[in-house]
Amino acid sequence: MKNNKTKAGKKKKSNRPKKVLKITVLTMFLIFLFSSVAALGIGLAMIKTAPPLDINKIQSLNELSVIYDDKGKLMDTVISDTTRTIVPYKDVPKDLVDAFISIEDERFISHKGVDFKRLVGVTIKNVLNKLSGSSKLQGASTITQQLVRNTMLSNEVKIKRKVQEIYLALQLEKELSKEQIIEAYMNTIPLGGPAHGVGAGARQYFNKDVKDLNLIESAFIAGLTQSPSTFYFAVVSGENTSSYMNRTKSVLMKMKELGHINETEYKQALDDLNNNKLVFNINTAVGTKIKYEWFSRQVIKKVTNDLMAEYKISKEEADKMLMYGGLEIYSTMDRSLQDSTQNTFDNLDSVLGIKSKNDNNKILQPQASATIMDYHSGEVKALIGGRGPQPPLSFNRATDFYRPVGSSIKPLTVHGPAIDMKIATAASIYEDAPVPYEIGKLYPTNGQPYSPVNSPNVYEGNMTLRESLQKSKNVISVRIEHEVGLKNAADYGRKFGLKIDKSTDETSISALSLGQLSGKAGVSGSNTLDMSAAFGVFGNNGMRVEPLLYRKVVDRNGKVILEGKYSASKVLSPQAAYIMYDLLKGPVSYLPGSTGTAANFSPMARGKTGTASSSKDLWFTGLTPYYSGAVWIGKDDNSDFNAYGEFGRYIGSNDAARLWGTIMKEAHKNLPYKEVPRPSGVVDASICSVSGKIPTNLCPKDTIRNELFIEGTVPTQLCDFHKEDPNKDKDKDKDKDKDKDKNKNKDKDKDKDKDEDKNEDNSSENPEENNSGDEEIDNILDNILH
Repeated sequence: MKNNKTKAGKKKKSNRPKKVLKITVLTMFLIFLFSSVAALGIGLAMIKTAPPLDINKIQSLNELSVIYDDKGKLMDTVISDTTRTIVPYKDVPKDLVDAFISIEDERFISHKGVDFKRLVGVTIKNVLNKLSGSSKLQGASTITQQLVRNTMLSNEVKIKRKVQEIYLALQLEKELSKEQIIEAYMNTIPLGGPAHGVGAGARQYFNKDVKDLNLIESAFIAGLTQSPSTFYFAVVSGENTSSYMNRTKSVLMKMKELGHINETEYKQALDDLNNNKLVFNINTAVGTKIKYEWFSRQVIKKVTNDLMAEYKISKEEADKMLMYGGLEIYSTMDRSLQDSTQNTFDNLDSVLGIKSKNDNNKILQPQASATIMDYHSGEVKALIGGRGPQPPLSFNRATDFYRPVGSSIKPLTVHGPAIDMKIATAASIYEDAPVPYEIGKLYPTNGQPYSPVNSPNVYEGNMTLRESLQKSKNVISVRIEHEVGLKNAADYGRKFGLKIDKSTDETSISALSLGQLSGKAGVSGSNTLDMSAAFGVFGNNGMRVEPLLYRKVVDRNGKVILEGKYSASKVLSPQAAYIMYDLLKGPVSYLPGSTGTAANFSPMARGKTGTASSSKDLWFTGLTPYYSGAVWIGKDDNSDFNAYGEFGRYIGSNDAARLWGTIMKEAHKNLPYKEVPRPSGVVDASICSVSGKIPTNLCPKDTIRNELFIEGTVPTQLCDFHKEDPNKDKDKDKDKDKDKDKNKNKDKDKDKDKDEDKNEDNSSENPEENNSGDEEIDNILDNILH
């Protein structure tokens, strides 16, 4: 019995591991099964959400988007910030086709869209790399998959995108031939810089047509797909040249392995590379310059950003929509105004009487930019990013840079805030004299109290805030800014749309009162687009409207996919804005000391000049009841452009005003005179311009004027400058005594005449002697009486 029990126990022990193994295997199988089912379900869900395969989208490579002007007329074809030249398959050298297939997809001819053999191999390698701690990962996308990704999907490294890519690639192979697929691929592949496709690539790197590429050039182009940006920079900069050289050699080796070139051709190609026969002829202007380069490029940039924000897509996806989507973009550009403004700028020499010069890049200097917008709706009507001939994708000076704005800042951060905060009125009196030590020491510069000077360096004593803005008195702006406070000034500036750097500008009274902003790229300063929007506040009840470049975007099916959205924010009270609008007629008036008289094309003109330090930037920004606009003149290298005789004569901010007046005159040629409506809460009152107070009957008539005030801010004190003369009563008494003496004298004269009549015969005998005696008596009497 004991042995039987022992055998049974042993049998149970021996069966236990088998049972555990069965359970483990069964569990793993069930996990695998459930995981597979779950993965299949997830995969099917991913496939279900994939975009439908659009063969036309892939093949219709010339279906670019278009832009219309504000009248609905075609103005430009979208080229985006990439460039592409469509090349038919028959015009592509065999070496280039073989190079792409060799390095990107060696089984391209035989697979059905997905290379499963490569996919499994790469997956195993990537898993091993992960386990070993290596971050190196390999891709397994075929040319077909890459084409799908480049034209229909994003470049995000996600499982969902990969599943959709595989699914669509398998579908695409059923619809198109291998020749059609690789043709589309070669015309869409990014090749570094702005070049997309082999046509643009050949022109960008070698300045030649694709059909003229040799073997090593073809190998180089095909090798770019590994890291387009890195290789492009290496070529342009001449740094890290081994990166693209090694990649080109790898392409050649793969071509030899697959039999596309023989041993002799391979060795010759290597010799050519080693002997520096891969010669680049970089063409930085590979893009096609569109007709309205300045305006259209900005529209494209704005639409791209809005597509990204609205549909939560990447820039690459937004670019694809523009490049291949056949979109219709309805812009806000007034074609006639854009043309006339550009023509004025291109003929700047004749307008200003100067002699421009080309810089080292063959770009005319000085440069200039301008913006004109309808500040009520926000629609930008003209946008000029530069003057003279310039290559495609050139720097847009109306939108892409930020420069110090000089005294153009005063209405935005000094006078406007002071009136809006009711710290001052248009009639407030300030002393035009050097900044007091007590104020200057609060804003030290290089350890010394801040003490700016006027331009010109003239001081005129007390004057109203209105007159100080008309004459652009620097020292008074500093005094007012001291009252407003730098933090308040910076807050107002930002609401107006200025870029104000917190670390430098916000703590600088020079920056905020005189516009000497640091001009740091993207964080300080302004451009003509933003300045136009800023000055529109004064004619728009204190509201700043965000500039609009397009009204709507329509897809190829007629569906509106984007709309230009009106966006406004309050900057000033309507009352403060209106008073500032009225004050801005001073600088363009013909009163003595006005700084922008050349802008006065009409009684509707308002505005302010601006000059940055050392005259590096010249501005005029202004408005009418219809439009606001800004003009900038300067040099691209940000240097002082008023060296003696450099451009024939000195150029000042009044020249910017003249340019503004010229383009705005054209903008208003068919518009009737009108005024900005006065809001309620603005009242008129007479003031004495010497004291800023209520005039009395002692104030001379030429000192009494009508002024505008926000209700509740009208002065309540009588003028105490013009006083009655304390000696005036004494003078009156003296005059009365004189009158009495004269009357007494007259009585005596009458008595004397009677005596003379009696002695008429005696007098006639010796008239000279008697007359002489009478004059002597009269003189004595006069001396006594007076």
